Amino acid sequence: MIKTVIFDMDGVIVDTEPVHYFAYNQHFKHLNIEVSDEMYGSFTGNSTKNVYQKLKETFQLLDEVDGLVDYKRELFNNAFDQKEDLDLLPGVKNLIVDLHSNGMQLVLASSSAKVTINRVFTRFGLYPYFSHIVSGEDFPKSKPHPAIFEKAAELSRTPKDECIIIEDSTNGIKAAKAAGIFCIGYKSENAILQELAEADMIISHFNELDYSKIRDIK
Repeated sequence: MIKTVIFDMDGVIVDTEPVHYFAYNQHFKHLNIEVSDEMYGSFTGNSTKNVYQKLKETFQLLDEVDGLVDYKRELFNNAFDQKEDLDLLPGVKNLIVDLHSNGMQLVLASSSAKVTINRVFTRFGLYPYFSHIVSGEDFPKSKPHPAIFEKAAELSRTPKDECIIIEDSTNGIKAAKAAGIFCIGYKSENAILQELAEADMIISHFNELDYSKIRDIK
């Protein structure tokens, strides 16, 4: 019986991808570099720090990684605060409330920085539903490395065979499988070049899930 659901955030709970895309591309223009859609798509599931480490190596940037990260986050935060139509993905709040009200433990495991997670959770009132929040900025390696999901399962104090992960990215699904945890792939309309075939189950809307369906996953 499933007792813990581990959620990714970007592309699963809220679609901040357009805001990230805007902020990154503003920064790419500032840095005078051209990042292809294919390369950008490969960053999905990576922490911002790891993205800029790769960009620094690829384009031989002279700027320090921490400075690049800070500049991009400032662009993101400004865009996030100005985007009044930003909302949770359809059906996900109902699923979160349903799972929580039935005693299912919810854990967040997001590659996003803590400041970004806090912005989203505060804006949409999500803190009461989650027992633990794990940020990718606390790990040297991003998804597809499984460390973030292994830590989430450890904090939940639930055996891995009683946990599931909900992810929308290729790297996230690979990380879930590497951690040995059942993974539901969410087919997001805005995901760029993401392959979900390795997921144990694929959904296209959160109304396909509820407490009883998740509880009985084997």
